[in-house]
Amino acid sequence: MAVNQELIGREFPPTAPYLVGREKVREFARAVLADAPQHTDVDAARAAGFSDVVAPPTFAMVIQDLTLQQLLSEPDSGIELARTIHAEQRFAYTRPIVAGDELTAQLRVTGIRMMGGNAMITSEAEIADAEGEHVVTATSVLLVGAEEGVQ
Repeated sequence: MAVNQELIGREFPPTAPYLVGREKVREFARAVLADAPQHTDVDAARAAGFSDVVAPPTFAMVIQDLTLQQLLSEPDSGIELARTIHAEQRFAYTRPIVAGDELTAQLRVTGIRMMGGNAMITSEAEIADAEGEHVVTATSVLLVGAEEGVQ
């Protein structure tokens, strides 16, 4: 099945709230080698003006992943995980993510570009805090390879 062009403009329901935990931020910082003290040390984060440890910028992918799972599980998407790679990622922040934030995200498919039998699917996840205030927009491009025998 080819990627469904009717995905363009499709919005998915907001995700369940994700409570950003201090240890999750620390673990993520270690995993991505983000060694700035505000990522792991509460006192350093507070000295920098934050209420708690600050997540590295790519931490937003943890929340965005919840939205991408919605897209990947759409029965009519035509997206086969075995033929899909994460091709590009961008973040546009209003403010950093901090431990204690309760975040929800809503995904919208913003474009599909066909290249031969391959499809590049662009989506944006708008991530907001518990008050509904924008925190970050996470933009992903998924490359879905052509079905076998299609060029």
